[in-house]
Amino acid sequence: MNICVFLSAADLDERYTAPARDFAERLGKAGHTLVWGGSDVGLMKVVADGVEEAGGRLVGVSVDFLAAKARPGADEMIIAKDLAERKALLLARSDAIVVMVGGTGTLDEATEVLELRKHGKHTKPVVLLNTAGFYDGLKTQFHRMEAEGFLPLPLTDLVFFAEDGVSALAYLEAATSTAAAGGNAAQ
Repeated sequence: MNICVFLSAADLDERYTAPARDFAERLGKAGHTLVWGGSDVGLMKVVADGVEEAGGRLVGVSVDFLAAKARPGADEMIIAKDLAERKALLLARSDAIVVMVGGTGTLDEATEVLELRKHGKHTKPVVLLNTAGFYDGLKTQFHRMEAEGFLPLPLTDLVFFAEDGVSALAYLEAATSTAAAGGNAAQ
């Protein structure tokens, strides 16, 4: 499976890096491919290192103004002309999406992917990996949106909140195998 991971390129505290590395190692050991923003810095580097060291493939999608930070030696590296093209390529190259901790860029990527899913533009499973309760506030907001009628489908059909990498990967593997069995595998 090609798993797109949206996440920060910042250097972060161990409470975020250790769970990210654990998830990355699980992804690589399971034979999956990491599709990510391509940067070789911060949390992006931690995850790419973990996947690569565990035997997984790396497909990076960087953007022209960040190309100098792109990871050398990735199995594949694509340089997009702008952030909109980058997001489209990341989604196109993936079978599933995981949103890890991050700032405004990560939040932008997450909300766009969820908006596209809400409108049926893709059926790929989306997981918000809620490391150290990072997305507790967002989870509360989504529940309010659902309760007050702002979501045209149940929240559980839109996104899965995982508390750790084990449950995130288990959810993705189950969701993609169910879709494949039904003949509706996400393209």
